[in-house]
Amino acid sequence: MQKRTVQRGRPAGTTTFDAELAQAFGAAVRALRMERGIAQETLANLAGVERSHMGKVERGEHQPTLSLIFKIAGALECSTTVLMAEAEDRLGQPGIILTKTEDQ
Repeated sequence: MQKRTVQRGRPAGTTTFDAELAQAFGAAVRALRMERGIAQETLANLAGVERSHMGKVERGEHQPTLSLIFKIAGALECSTTVLMAEAEDRLGQPGIILTKTEDQ
């Protein structure tokens, strides 16, 4: 009897990165951070990541993991619900760059 191999992860050539969502989330993080008067480097330290990584999150160049979303919310002293609601409010707003997908 031959053993079946299980492939882990997503199929080759696919991605879960959503530029619009990443940019909306980053804009929300930046707005909440600035509203609280926290420097980007301080927020990064509180969340346990490098400042450059936090910059990529804020610019929408990196889509954070669920774990990092919780850490950022904790560092901003807000709930993940508030953070995600801020991101959702920014979806489709001017300044959030919509990118074309291969389907468009």
